Amino acid sequence: MQKIILQLEELVCPSCLQKIEAAVGRIEGVLQFKVLFNASKVKAEIDPSKTSAEEISSAIESIGFNVLSQKIK
Repeated sequence: MQKIILQLEELVCPSCLQKIEAAVGRIEGVLQFKVLFNASKVKAEIDPSKTSAEEISSAIESIGFNVLSQKIK
């Protein structure tokens, strides 16, 4: 298991949160995650044999949100 934190551009609407939740929730290997609206972050626990921080970032960026940074713990 690996923990990641993605810093996103500022989230301005509740529907942004729902779009990101839907995109991240579809990725195989994401064990659990939370979108933090006020902090504009996504915290996730992943199975690194099935997915990566880069794959999650790509999924978020594909729906129109910029990922500013990634932290892997």
